[in-house]
This record gives sequence, structure tokens and C-alpha cells, in this order.
Amino acid sequence: VQLQASGGGLVQAGGSLRLSCVASGRTFTFGRYIMGWFRQAPGKEREFVAAISMAGSTTYHADSVKGRFTISRDNAKNMMYLQMNSLKPEDTAVYYCSAGPGAGLRTTSSSYDYWGQGTLVTVSS
Repeated sequence: VQLQASGGGLVQAGGSLRLSCVASGRTFTFGRYIMGWFRQAPGKEREFVAAISMAGSTTYHADSVKGRFTISRDNAKNMMYLQMNSLKPEDTAVYYCSAGPGAGLRTTSSSYDYWGQGTLVTVSS
């Protein structure tokens, strides 16, 4: 199973970015996995950002990004997205996509089995 995140970059505060994550693997059925986004800022622990259910009907966002970020997925394309609006300097981090089996949205990194390599988001003030 491979997850590859992309879409990061440098943006000014108040700007927007859209992250993408593509999943692949011969035995990996994308629609059977909970998907999540996490981020890790320099010198800090990895933290939960958002999660989405297998069918995409249920989402959960961390309080720090609620109302600004939106997670979504397209099971037909094995893709997941994170639309980030009204970005703040404190959103600067490496963003990771992740996949976990079973039902129920989770916020802990240990609940996810597969991880992408991360994409860097830098928000300047």
C-alpha cells in the first residue's frame, strides 16, 4: 500500500491550498478504509487534523481547523483531499495522509496503519 500526498507549498496568511492524497496497492481497497490527515510542525508532535469515513458521508475536523479546512474523498479515484482556507502561520507543518481499517473515525495516529511521505505547507505572516 502506498499513499502519496501532494499540494503543499508556500502561501501567505489568509491564503488557500488544496492537498491531495492518492492511494495505491494491489490488495488495497480504498473504500474500505478510514482516511485521515495529520500534521507535524517543527519541534512538535504529530497532531490530528481531520478524518473521513469510508463512504465519505461523515467527517471530523480538529477544533484548530474547524470552519477553515475541509476533508473530502473520491473513492472512484482513490483520492483524498484537504481544502485549506484562511491559512494561518500556525498551520505551518508537514501534512501526512493516512489510512486505517474498519469503521469509526479516529483521531490518534496509532489507529492508522498506512502513511504517506508528507507534504510541507508553509504559511508566511
